[in-house]
Amino acid sequence: MSKKIYKLISWNVNGIRAVDKKEALRWIDEDDVDFLGIQETKSMIEQIPSTIFNKEFKNLTGSQSAIKGRSGTALFSDIDLTFQGNCPQVDILDEGRINEIHFKIKDKDIAMFNVYFPNGQSKEERLKYKMEFYDRFLNYCEDLRKDGKSIIVCGDVNTAHNAIDLARPKANEKTSGFLPMEREWMDKFIKSGYIDTFRYKNPELEGAYSWWSYRANARNNNVGWRIDYFYVSDDLKDNIKDAYILKDTLGSDHCPIVLELEF
Repeated sequence: MSKKIYKLISWNVNGIRAVDKKEALRWIDEDDVDFLGIQETKSMIEQIPSTIFNKEFKNLTGSQSAIKGRSGTALFSDIDLTFQGNCPQVDILDEGRINEIHFKIKDKDIAMFNVYFPNGQSKEERLKYKMEFYDRFLNYCEDLRKDGKSIIVCGDVNTAHNAIDLARPKANEKTSGFLPMEREWMDKFIKSGYIDTFRYKNPELEGAYSWWSYRANARNNNVGWRIDYFYVSDDLKDNIKDAYILKDTLGSDHCPIVLELEF
């Protein structure tokens, strides 16, 4: 039986309507994309412009924050789904942070998540909520795995895992996004049987980042952080074809990341 390569793209767009005005997602029309996860749409679902690209995906699974103009996620998929939802068991404050879809490819029964994980920098209570969100999410994934699901996770995790994943690790040791407790959760997540696909394919690649501050010409100087990830459960390890970062794609303070899976 012939194999197919599925292309998955994840991008924190930092405002879908702003991206639309810049025509910064039009390249999707020239690419053979099967899944597109967008975070931080900052819009209601019905406000997602129909002009962001011309490609017609089979499904749009969207979420919106109870507070207008914040968070928001959208997962476009070009495959028949067996389930779609927004995971209120994890996103308990209804902040529009998760899309969940289920589908089957050959012998794999897959649950995919597009997630905009909380940022913990604003105040202590948000850091506490971020850690609780992390734990709820891992527990939810583990329950699905017990039911026989394979897992794919994409999104803005809002934490750089190791020193190689940000330009200035020493200066950020006490900054949320590189705190020991946040990095320890990522260790726990990986030890639970999930693969950071970019590091799996590029274990020692330095200077590979997905987010840069708008300050101090950070992007031009590549003073960045790798905080956007594709994870898969370890039963999909042999399906990982490639994983890379589209660092030259503009339109947001983040850039898109790509995962290619072969089935």
